[in-house]
Amino acid sequence: MPTFDAAPTALIVHAHPEPHSFNTAQMTTAAQALRDAGYRVDVLDLYSEAWAPVLGREEFAPVEGYFKPQVEQMRAIKDGTLDEAVKGHLDRLFAADLLVLSFPLWWFSLPAILKGWVDRVFVMGGVFGGDYGYFDDAALAGKRAMLLLTTGGSSEAFQADGTLGAMDDFLFHIRRGMLEFVGYQVLDPVVTYGPVRMTDQERAEALEKVRESVTLAVAEPRTAAR
Repeated sequence: MPTFDAAPTALIVHAHPEPHSFNTAQMTTAAQALRDAGYRVDVLDLYSEAWAPVLGREEFAPVEGYFKPQVEQMRAIKDGTLDEAVKGHLDRLFAADLLVLSFPLWWFSLPAILKGWVDRVFVMGGVFGGDYGYFDDAALAGKRAMLLLTTGGSSEAFQADGTLGAMDDFLFHIRRGMLEFVGYQVLDPVVTYGPVRMTDQERAEALEKVRESVTLAVAEPRTAAR
């Protein structure tokens, strides 16, 4: 009998505190574009969930002496004592074929709540290290990821010769140091520059561009292992 592949799943991890922001509208637009492309979409709204971003010793079994977070992460994976909230998010991460990090660019990086999500959920021994390696040998190899973001600055400011410098330079530590490090093939980022200075019509056009960009990105074939 013929078999059919199940629909792919996208996990969107959203990090904006205002549900009526353009950033949230952008996330909602991207989610619908993914559904239209055949994905099942799981949205994890960190602010709505009141996600605790701090990786601390209190989420692990009692530790005597010097606390080494990654050692305790590996121990928790081995002993089955991983924090329940972290385990739930880790399960959703592994269930997804595509990870989308949705956020405003704050201080040229991730908002603290999203960086804390990476700190706690990209568990050593769970997604890299231990029985896994790094990059192509990490646990999430074969999956894809995308950055979906908004900025305060204009697109001109984020050029190589612009006031701020090239956007790729600011995103490198996220793309290479977080996503590729744990195995993801990272798609081109989807960025809306300076929506706060747009008219309503321009914002509507920007959302349509987001829809088109997301649709095009997920339609691209997977690349061979690096």
